[in-house]
Amino acid sequence: MKLVKFTLGLCLGLLLIALPFSQFQPSPLSPLETIVVQQGGRKKPLDTVAKETVAKIHGSTTHKHDGIAEDSTTTFMSLWLNSRNWNEEPFVLFSYRPLKEKIGLDPDQKHFSFQTLMKNSALGEVVREAHRKELEDIDLSRDEREALTLEDRLTLMLGSVDDNTIAIVPHPTDPKGKWLGISEEQTFYTQSATAPLIADFAVMKQMFLQASQSGASYPASHLANHLASHLSALTPTAAELQAGLRNLSPQVYPAIGAMDQEVFFNHFHPFAKAWKLYGLAFLVMLLTLWVKPLELYWSAIGLFVGGVALQTYGFWLRMQIAGRPPVTNMYESVIWVGFGIAAIALTFELIYRAKYYLLAAAPLAIMCLILADSLPAVLDPSISPLVPVLRDNFWLSIHVPTIALSYASFALALGIGHVALGSYLFTPEAKSRIQLLSQLNYRVLQVGVLLLTAGIILGGIWAHFSWGRFWGWDPKETWALIALLGYLVPLHGRLVGWIGNFGISVASVVAFNAVLMAWYGVNFVLGTGLHSYGFGTGGSEWMIASVVGADLLFVLAATARYKGWFAKLLGEATTTELSANSSS
Repeated sequence: MKLVKFTLGLCLGLLLIALPFSQFQPSPLSPLETIVVQQGGRKKPLDTVAKETVAKIHGSTTHKHDGIAEDSTTTFMSLWLNSRNWNEEPFVLFSYRPLKEKIGLDPDQKHFSFQTLMKNSALGEVVREAHRKELEDIDLSRDEREALTLEDRLTLMLGSVDDNTIAIVPHPTDPKGKWLGISEEQTFYTQSATAPLIADFAVMKQMFLQASQSGASYPASHLANHLASHLSALTPTAAELQAGLRNLSPQVYPAIGAMDQEVFFNHFHPFAKAWKLYGLAFLVMLLTLWVKPLELYWSAIGLFVGGVALQTYGFWLRMQIAGRPPVTNMYESVIWVGFGIAAIALTFELIYRAKYYLLAAAPLAIMCLILADSLPAVLDPSISPLVPVLRDNFWLSIHVPTIALSYASFALALGIGHVALGSYLFTPEAKSRIQLLSQLNYRVLQVGVLLLTAGIILGGIWAHFSWGRFWGWDPKETWALIALLGYLVPLHGRLVGWIGNFGISVASVVAFNAVLMAWYGVNFVLGTGLHSYGFGTGGSEWMIASVVGADLLFVLAATARYKGWFAKLLGEATTTELSANSSS
């Protein structure tokens, strides 16, 4: 019976993943989407270039033009072929409020036009000062780092509105050679060889321009469908163009299958589907906990296994595309931590059958995957070549995943700690459940400490080979050590009897702030140190601070309930009222 329920949950999950079945059929836009472009140090399909370009400039893969939502392909084609006045369209993401106030822009506005930003002299001053500091190897302020990120967006936009900046013409002989734009093909090839390609590109461009111009006469509700139909009309010409480009240099041009695989990965969204299965498993397990006669425990496990399997498949696809482990930037680490939370929880759940592992893990894994999917301007999902220090795949494959899995263990302990503190706050009479949660939490914390210790040691060995020293008090190293000590103290305190079940629950929640600083804060707040390949901008310190503050208030409320502070206050108030009444 258990196997039947497990299979039922797993099959339901797989069915939800497979719908609609049309997602597994070749896209009608495939000839256009799979045109190969050399960009960012690798060769990728036009579909990926469109998604990455629009997301980096605009902060989202969709853009609203005249109130109509355009997908990344439509927007990018309009940029590339310059089909409208992009100079004045508010398209460039600028979200850092302090810098906007400093240079005199509306702090509440999120997107600005290329022209507005380029003509802002105060912004230019900040950018020039940032470049001066870079030359003199001086640490940049947050304003300056944000200004450089904005400069990168403007440069990318400027480079996208030009036929020749999109390198689709392959090098004739060198697989690692530089590709060229369509109008520069005679550098490599004779005019007779490339004349048909120039003609195909001109036809494709003219068709798109006509579609955009004729769209002005369509009502807003039909404009998106009009442009989509014209994109489909471009595909025969795009197929001819792609075939001609491949024939120019068959030994250099990538295989069709590789581009198809990457386009499938882009459209399948395995990580977005995985969090939906985690959410469904969470709801089913919650029903099992509240309505015991339903006995849907194994169905919930089946759904959760489906989510883990789907996320594993997504990792495998990304590794096939990138040719390396998917743990080299902040986006990948967030995805990996989400996977680690789910995988570790599933392992413990299958061992102890406690239900609470899955209940604590699912919301955290969902949050990681949603954040990674919805913040492309902050957590850049693009696949880029590795910086030299990361190219030793042996150390990359063991150090970074080990550290990230330790973060996942501590995040799972954070979730269990919240369930335990919630029990202390709302159902303090549930002694057996509180005792069970404390035991479950302690086991997860032990795994996290073991993984973080191993990760720090492995990182030191890698640092010895890469930088010539085992330890250098780099901010990333220092905060990893602080996080480790933050968990070692309560674990040893529990072992010798200094703290009890409540103390270990509080520690699992509060100590995670050190992990958050090591993982997020060093990259997005401090922005200094030798681990600069993981740094970024766009993160919100105020949002993180507000979440941490709210969490600490929750811990304080649970502590007040556990210590009886509320009862004492109520008791004193009652005594005061009685005294007043007797006096009167």
